[in-house]
Amino acid sequence: MTAAPALASPSLTGRRLVVIGAGSHAGRAIAQAASAAGAELVLAGPDPRKLEWTAAELPGPARTVPVDLADEDSIARLAAEAGELDHLVSTASMAANGPVAGLSHEDIQRAFAAKVIGPLLLAKHLTGRVREGGSLTFFSGVVAWRPAPERAVMATTNGALAFLVQALAVELAPVRVNAISPGIVDTGVWDGMGSDKEAFLRGVAARNPARRVGTAADLVQAVLFAIGNPYVTGTVLHVDGGGRLA
Repeated sequence: MTAAPALASPSLTGRRLVVIGAGSHAGRAIAQAASAAGAELVLAGPDPRKLEWTAAELPGPARTVPVDLADEDSIARLAAEAGELDHLVSTASMAANGPVAGLSHEDIQRAFAAKVIGPLLLAKHLTGRVREGGSLTFFSGVVAWRPAPERAVMATTNGALAFLVQALAVELAPVRVNAISPGIVDTGVWDGMGSDKEAFLRGVAARNPARRVGTAADLVQAVLFAIGNPYVTGTVLHVDGGGRLA
């Protein structure tokens, strides 16, 4: 499988980015690219240890702030500690997979907190702190456009987020609001499949119109485009190799 070509990162010198999910695979890659481009980082997420690990890898300044997107007080504290910012990127997600008959109310609530309620509350508490030219970028996902059995909650929350960014882009203007919708991306999240991983990824690549699976670099490039292009708002950027069409 051919890796994506590297693109030069725009300068983010003097910019402050809040990255929620900075302890995750994709969030860590975004934080590293933004830091290398000169940004000051505020790293947020539920696990303080993972945030500290990410911070230790960055070439530039970074602070860590634990946050729980199911807890509005936690989001308010994040806003207070972040202060003024230029861009927010949230990769947050919470799985609630399985047959509908077996879903728990608590798992459904947490999935909606990560993808729908959390983004709404982030907009509520942080939009007033976003500097001119700033943006909010959230992560949706391909299953919203290509539902699969036992993924009803994931499809619904990702789809709701896609519509939410349009509504927020109108209401919060001129702050820009966008979403990234990844397909199957080899960031490390599939490593738990063990020896089955390579066969799975080969199958995905064979079906995708792009004939490859995604990489963390693909997601980073999309995020940098979303936050850097002042004429893009209310948009979902599909970074799925055409997977939603296959």
